[in-house]
Amino acid sequence: MQSLIKSRRVRDAGLQAAFVGGFVAMLVAMVLVGRANLEAQGLTSGFSFLERATGWRISFSLIDYSTNSTYARAILVGILNSLFLGAIALPIATVIGVAVGVMRTSGNGMAELVGTTFVELFRNAPLILQLLFWYTLLLGFPSPRDAEPILGGIALTGRGIYIPGLNVTGASVFVAVLIIVVAFALALWMGVKRWPDLHLRQASKERKLLWSLALLISIIVLWIGRIPETPLVSIPEPAGLNYRGGIRISPELMACLIAIAIYGAAYIAEIVRAGFIAIPKGQSEAGRALGLSPWYIFSRIRLPLAIRIVMPTLINQYVWLFKATTIGIAISFTDFFMVVSTAINQSGQTLELIAILMGGFLIINYSMAWVLNRVNDAIKLKGTQLRI
Repeated sequence: MQSLIKSRRVRDAGLQAAFVGGFVAMLVAMVLVGRANLEAQGLTSGFSFLERATGWRISFSLIDYSTNSTYARAILVGILNSLFLGAIALPIATVIGVAVGVMRTSGNGMAELVGTTFVELFRNAPLILQLLFWYTLLLGFPSPRDAEPILGGIALTGRGIYIPGLNVTGASVFVAVLIIVVAFALALWMGVKRWPDLHLRQASKERKLLWSLALLISIIVLWIGRIPETPLVSIPEPAGLNYRGGIRISPELMACLIAIAIYGAAYIAEIVRAGFIAIPKGQSEAGRALGLSPWYIFSRIRLPLAIRIVMPTLINQYVWLFKATTIGIAISFTDFFMVVSTAINQSGQTLELIAILMGGFLIINYSMAWVLNRVNDAIKLKGTQLRI
């Protein structure tokens, strides 16, 4: 027994066991005290409240929802709204950010000035301030009665932006988008596994064939999902004090989309610029020595290398930008965070709803990071391929 006490390994194991045991005991005590306090206030713990009707409205929903819907469906609406906002804002931020990053490294004085002004203006202003600015600007559009359609059916009004839409079911839209996403993933996989071994012209033909096939199948799916006895395309038309037909983009959704996209683009632009600067100059010089045009040097050498260099940083930026969708609560956009906040006020199930909120964001962000990390593993250069 005395030898065991003198053993350093035994003492270390005992201290670790005592620490873990104390931590577990503290968690158990917190749970028991919390349950006792809830029972004292007449509140029941658990998730049975998810089956109760909410009794409150949601202004924007991608699925059917009414005041008789359950808390579970309201939370689902919030999750889908956040995913919808992130799925649109992140690609737009990426396109704008890459364009601005290219401008800042183009060597053209005017382009660099415009890119620098964009970054310094939108990166240094708080995101919530930009959101309120865009929201106020959108609310300042004329009323639907006074708004004149532009570009053959787009109406900019204070009640929202009306654009032409398709009279198709939501399921067909989901399947069509899924087909495009699968085609993109397949093109990326083929670009890594097969196209590098093919002649450039043959790879280009296979790429065009893949995208043409995906587009054709998507059009067929949308045509099959058309709502009976309605035209395929719905054009917004004035109807009394409002517009009828088409798709209405609410000011809240549009303001969140613009604010997140532009704010994120300012950071992505700097990330992309750092990637271009990190590329050895010898890579471009080798392209010019081979007689490649400036566009081929950019699209076949500099851009692929820059993407590989900045991909890990971009993943972190995407995760951060998706968490930024919670700013919608400031202008009453019914995202995941706002739905949970409203549910807490209505039901009083604070601990359960906060757990749902934390778990939801953890699953979404981890899934997005996992997919992007797999992409990074697939496209990254191995060994000394970056050396000259």
